[in-house]
Amino acid sequence: MFPRNRGVKQVDDRKVLHGIIHGIQRGLGWVDSPAADGPHKTLYNR
Repeated sequence: MFPRNRGVKQVDDRKVLHGIIHGIQRGLGWVDSPAADGPHKTLYNR
C-alpha cells in the first residue's frame, strides 16, 4: 500500500553531530574525519 523507501538510509544525527564537533575541535578536514562518524560528504552537507 505504501511506497517503498528509496535511496540510502539516513545516517544517525548524533553520529553526524559528533563527527562535525570532532573535526572542528581537532582542525581536521572533512575528508580526514573517521568513517565511524558517517561519510565525509554528509558531514560537510549538514
